Amino acid sequence: MHSLLHKRDFYAGLLMVLFGLVAAVEGPTYGMGSLVRMGPGFMPTALGVTLIILGLVTSATAAIGTVAHIPGQHEEESILPEHPEWIAWGLILAGPLAFIVFGKLGGMIPGTFACVFISALGERTATWKSAFVLAILVTFFGVLLFHNILNVPMPILEWGSF
Repeated sequence: MHSLLHKRDFYAGLLMVLFGLVAAVEGPTYGMGSLVRMGPGFMPTALGVTLIILGLVTSATAAIGTVAHIPGQHEEESILPEHPEWIAWGLILAGPLAFIVFGKLGGMIPGTFACVFISALGERTATWKSAFVLAILVTFFGVLLFHNILNVPMPILEWGSF
């Protein structure tokens, strides 16, 4: 068996299994419903089980060995890329946190805008202008979809506090 210390796919699969377990265990607490009338816990549970299966397949494939050799790819790869982009990763992870903070303080519009804008800046080729335009567009269509069409019970613009 190859050394698993340097296999990204193995650890990615384990992480998928972990996230899938959380969704599959937490989902049924919201009520499953039936196939005809799905409850709020049906999709998280179904997606969690799917994620567990995909994670197990990914980890097993990595543990067994490479399926096909890709030219230019090393047999043993480290978990982290050669030049990790910590700032980009931080920005992408900060986006959902910004949605929580700004969504709680200001509603759906500021939460969505902040999430998309901050996350978009994590892209290597992104500019302030492109991130701003993307955030405006996603916020517009997000509010249209989630507030107007799906009637998600979240205020679109409301100044509040934690």
